[in-house]
Amino acid sequence: MQSPAAERAPAPSIQALVVSRDQSLYAGSFGMGVFRSHDRGASWTAANTDLPDPFILCLAAARDGTVYAGTFRAGVFRSRDGGKRWEPMNAGLKRLEIKALLIEGGVIYAGTGDGVYRVAEGDNRWRVVTKGLDETLVHSLVMAPERTLFAGTSGRGVFRYKATASEWTRLTHGLVDHEGLVENFIRVLAVDKDQALYAGTFDGGVFRSGDGGQTWRPISRALPNDSIRGIVTNERGLFVATGRGIFKSLNQGRQWTPLNHGLTELSVQVLIVSDDGSLYAGTSSGVFRSDDDGEHWVGISTGLAEAGVSGTP
Repeated sequence: MQSPAAERAPAPSIQALVVSRDQSLYAGSFGMGVFRSHDRGASWTAANTDLPDPFILCLAAARDGTVYAGTFRAGVFRSRDGGKRWEPMNAGLKRLEIKALLIEGGVIYAGTGDGVYRVAEGDNRWRVVTKGLDETLVHSLVMAPERTLFAGTSGRGVFRYKATASEWTRLTHGLVDHEGLVENFIRVLAVDKDQALYAGTFDGGVFRSGDGGQTWRPISRALPNDSIRGIVTNERGLFVATGRGIFKSLNQGRQWTPLNHGLTELSVQVLIVSDDGSLYAGTSSGVFRSDDDGEHWVGISTGLAEAGVSGTP
C-alpha cells in the first residue's frame, strides 16, 4: 500500500529512457534523478547513489551492461552495477551540460554545450571529435552507415562528420518550414533502414533527407503540433512524439495517424523502442508503454512516483 506522501506525489517529468542489455528499463527525470525497473515499469527503484545532479537529460546503455547518464549541470556519470552507484567521467570535457549520448562500435559520443566529444569504452578521458562545433550546443546524435556521425544543434542546424574527412560539414539546405522560416534548432535525429535521415525541430516539425543530409524536405505539415521530441523508425512505420501526443506515418509523412489512446499526458519528452518491439514514452508526467505499436498505451508511473518519494534524501 502506498504511503500518503507517495499518493500525493506527481510522477516526475521524464526526459530520457533506455533499455539495457538485461532488459532493465531506466528512466531519467528532470529533478528526481534516475529510476530503474526490472519488470517493464510495473515497479521502480530510485537509482541515484553518488549521482549529484538529479536533472537527467540523456541515458545510454553499453553491451557490457554499463549505463551512462548525461546531466544538466554535472557532466557524464557511469554505472557498472545496474544503477546502484554512479561515478563521474568528465576528464577532458569543457562544458558539463550533456544533451546527447550515443554508443557505437565501442565508442561513446557526447553532445555537449561545446560540441561533440568521444571516449572509448573503459577509458576515462574525453576528446573532442574535431574542431568546428566549438561553443555549439549539440542536442542529438545519430550514426549512419560507414561510421558517418550526424549532430543536431541549437541554432546551427545539422552537421555531418566523416572520419575520412576529419571535419564537420553543415547540412541545412531545405531546412525551411511551411511558413518560410529557417529551422536550425534540431532536437532529435533518426535514421531508418534505407539510410534516410529524419530531423525533428523545436517548433518547425519534421524534415526528411534521402541523400545523406545534403537536402531536406518538410514532411509534417499534417501534424497538429510542430514541437518534435522523439522519432522512432522501424518496419512498422515512422513514429513521432510531439508536444501534443504521438503520431504515426506509413508513407513518409504524407498522412499522420494519432496514437494517443491511454496516453493521459500528451506532452511527450522522449520516445524509444525496445528490442522486443515495445514503445516507451517519457512525458511531463511519467512513463507510458505500448505493446501494440502505439495503438494503446498504459501508464507505468505509479511505482515511479513512490520510488521518487522513498528515494529522496
